[in-house]
Amino acid sequence: MTSVEQSNRPRAVIAIGASAGGVSALQSVVSQLPSDLPAAVLAVLHIPATGPSSLPHILNRAGKLATRHPTDGEPLEEGVILIAPPDRHLRVVDGRVEVSSGFKENGHRPSVDVLFRSVSESYGAACAGIVLSGFLDDGAVGLSLIHQRGGLAIVQDPVDAAFPDMPRAAIRTGEVDKICPSAEVYHCLLPWLEEVLASPTIEAPTVDPDPNGAPPPPGLEMTEFTCPDCGGTLWLDDRQGVSNLRCRVGHRHTFDSFMLGKQEAVEAAIAAAIVALQERRDLCRRIQVRSLRSASPRRINRYEFEIRDIERRLRLLEDVASDLAESHLNQGSMDDD
Repeated sequence: MTSVEQSNRPRAVIAIGASAGGVSALQSVVSQLPSDLPAAVLAVLHIPATGPSSLPHILNRAGKLATRHPTDGEPLEEGVILIAPPDRHLRVVDGRVEVSSGFKENGHRPSVDVLFRSVSESYGAACAGIVLSGFLDDGAVGLSLIHQRGGLAIVQDPVDAAFPDMPRAAIRTGEVDKICPSAEVYHCLLPWLEEVLASPTIEAPTVDPDPNGAPPPPGLEMTEFTCPDCGGTLWLDDRQGVSNLRCRVGHRHTFDSFMLGKQEAVEAAIAAAIVALQERRDLCRRIQVRSLRSASPRRINRYEFEIRDIERRLRLLEDVASDLAESHLNQGSMDDD
């Protein structure tokens, strides 16, 4: 166990993760935080990789705390909210912020799990994790680690969330301390924060280093599955009681994000096949037109048969693509059942 020095490091860290519907939930949480909050706050919201993010500006208007994107290597600061920049992971390492372009986790960069895992390793019982509205389950594994290492695990009530998937996934782990509407998050944080500040020292847990991109440690079960991102072999990692899949390169996937990644791969393959067949059909038509004057009727009829056969295959593939899209849209209702 290593002691976290009290001098220049915040005594407590609050990490927040959100996705779809998360902006309004973040506004609600941030609006409750006092101007003299004795904790550093970090937040990840799944946003498009391209273009600037207006989230710091939105949250600056919503609350009393200064909110901005951090620079790599800057120290954590009490009473400041740091937001993960687009297409960059946000981590805490030795009391400082790491902003990196590491491999995606659960199909996302930034990833909530990356942030939560890092604060659990650095701060132990002196960190709190909050999962807000979002699609799929990023943050569930990381919040479980925070809870297991003595930190506070809070989840937005799914009834209160615009998209309840992420809260429900976190709740299913059984590693949650509080479930509440976003407007009551600070009320849940306050007793924990008072307890942390009353402690003479903060004990951070000793954990195995697990940098992004490191080979899987010995003892993990190799699976027959391959990574949706790179095609590499996947290992099953359930050492913390919450299963996830990881490859040698460093990609990580929960089961839900793995299935979504595979569905997207299937959709991409079908789309590529449709394009290839369309191009072949169009080429056959062009050759057929140019052959009308010089080619034999037998050759012309062969291209006509080829065109009809391609169009039959196209209809089959387009039906499959439509079914997959419909299945994707219905995923949320299936989870509800």
